[in-house]
Amino acid sequence: MAELEYDDPHHLVSAGVIVGVDGSPGSDVAVRWAADLAASRDRELQLIHGLDLVGTSAVVGPYAVVTPAVIDAVQGKGREVIRRAREIVQAAHPDLPVTAHLYNDSSAGLLIDLSATAYAVVLGATGNAGTLAHLGSTLLSVTAHASGNVIVVRPDPEADNVVRASGPVVVGIDCGPVSEPAIAAAFAEASERGANLVAVHIWSDWSAGIFAGDQGMPALDDVENVEESVLSERLAGWQEKYPDVTVVRRVYVSNPAAQLQAWSKLAQLIVVGNRGRGGFLGLLLGSTAHSLVQHAHCPVMVVHAAE
Repeated sequence: MAELEYDDPHHLVSAGVIVGVDGSPGSDVAVRWAADLAASRDRELQLIHGLDLVGTSAVVGPYAVVTPAVIDAVQGKGREVIRRAREIVQAAHPDLPVTAHLYNDSSAGLLIDLSATAYAVVLGATGNAGTLAHLGSTLLSVTAHASGNVIVVRPDPEADNVVRASGPVVVGIDCGPVSEPAIAAAFAEASERGANLVAVHIWSDWSAGIFAGDQGMPALDDVENVEESVLSERLAGWQEKYPDVTVVRRVYVSNPAAQLQAWSKLAQLIVVGNRGRGGFLGLLLGSTAHSLVQHAHCPVMVVHAAE
């Protein structure tokens, strides 16, 4: 499994941590978190701000946006956003390599394109309403359609909106291949952080019916035993690769979003998989990931499988 990383653009030495900035409180929190991540992984930090001049034209009119005064005002605000983000980074990590990029395009398209070669893309969010301001309006689009790992930095609303830095890494696992990249990312994160890993597997009445066949619904204990065995088998190879990671397995009957959200009140990171970038499934993001990036109590990593 380890040799695959040599061909993975997200793990090249040149792959940096990319953070979208817009000057909002959620963005400032994400910048600090992304700077900590970049410093701990010896990665360059890239600050990205999209001016979205096309979107501005829809507000001020199709002709006003091309005037120098309007362009200068938008660019001036963008430079101030970048300046503030740089100050936040330098205060915490004065020696961290940082680059800043100001683009005329929208943040969503930029971050999706740049994610192809990024170590991780980081976005800010706060509160249970989900997203914030200009950058926040792109959050679901980026988490649905980016490549690699996208991390939505969510403070805990029940702990003075502090981003938790302790507790286990928690990974949500289903029965499909989407979970495999999430499992890999979760083990790597737990190892890097010196944290325990909680592997959460949820099955439902519908999947229990599949096990039953023509024999009717099996006993609850029987299905749980089967599911626990399946989970153990899926984790075995990764536990061999990461012997330093202590794994706790949890199997639940149903409602993955609610179970993982409950764990987010204790975790320092929730890891979930996404089904891909294109088409209907990519657009949907997945109900579990969709719920967590808006309502979790800790940062959420959405892992995208290679196409």
